[in-house]
Amino acid sequence: MKLTVLVDNNTLIDQYLLGEPAVSYYIEDEDEKILFDTGYSDVFIHNAKKLHINLADITKIVFSHGHNDHTGGFHFLRDQYDLSHVELFAHPDVFKLKIESGENIGFSLTENAVDKICHLSVTKHPVFISNNIIFLGEIPITHSFEARTPIGEQEITHSCYLDDYVMDDSALVYRCSKGLFIITGCSHSGICNIIEYAKIVCKTETVLGVIGGFHLFQTGTRLEQTIQYFLDNNIKELYPCHCVSFKVKAEINSRLPIHEVGAGLTITI
Repeated sequence: MKLTVLVDNNTLIDQYLLGEPAVSYYIEDEDEKILFDTGYSDVFIHNAKKLHINLADITKIVFSHGHNDHTGGFHFLRDQYDLSHVELFAHPDVFKLKIESGENIGFSLTENAVDKICHLSVTKHPVFISNNIIFLGEIPITHSFEARTPIGEQEITHSCYLDDYVMDDSALVYRCSKGLFIITGCSHSGICNIIEYAKIVCKTETVLGVIGGFHLFQTGTRLEQTIQYFLDNNIKELYPCHCVSFKVKAEINSRLPIHEVGAGLTITI
C-alpha cells in the first residue's frame, strides 16, 4: 500500500503545496486507487496535480464522516472528473443535515444526488474496498474514556434535530502479513475505539501504525489513557495530524516518537 497526503492542516517543507484545515489521502493498493476524504475545497485537486497524481484514475472514494472539511471537495471533483465508474463508500448518516451554531457543517448532497454521480455504497458494517483494505463502518465504543460527545445537531426527520454524536465517523484499516495500519479522518469515535474495532474485525492484535486526526486538543486523563493504549499495543508508527493540537503532539512525542505529517507526505507499507 502507498498512501499520499493530498491535504492536511500542514504542508511539508520544500514541497510548495497548499494546506487547509481538512483531510484527503490518495491510497494505492494493487489495482485500486482510493481517495479517502476530499478536504474542504479544491486544494486536494491542486496538490494532486503538483504531485503528478491523476485523479481520473480513482476507482473508490471513502468518506470518513459527513463534516464539510472531509467532504466539501467532492463538488470540485465532480465538476472536473467523470466519476461514473467510481464506487463511493460512506455511513448513511454522512448524508444527514448537520448544523452547529446555526451553520451547515455537513455534506450538502443527498444520497440520491450522489448515486447519480457515482456508484454509492452506504453501510454501517465493515466491507472490503480492496483486497487488503477494509472500511470499518460504524465504530462501537469499547473504552469508557472515549465516550462519544455531540458536535452540533443532526436532522433526524424534516425540521427535527437532535444532538449529533457523529455516528458516521469511520476509518480504513490496511491488513497485511505484518499487521494492521489504521487510516482515520477525525476519530470522533475515539482513536482507541477505532483501533480496537479494527483488531476485532481483522482478528489480529498486531497494529503497525496509525495516520489521521485523533480529535485531541487538551492534555489530561484522556490523553494519558490514549498514550498508554498506544504503548500497551506496541504501536510504533504514529502520524497524528489534522485535529491534534501541538501540545498533544508534544506530549505524545515525549513518550512515544511521532512522525511529522503534511501535504506531500508519502507512506509505503
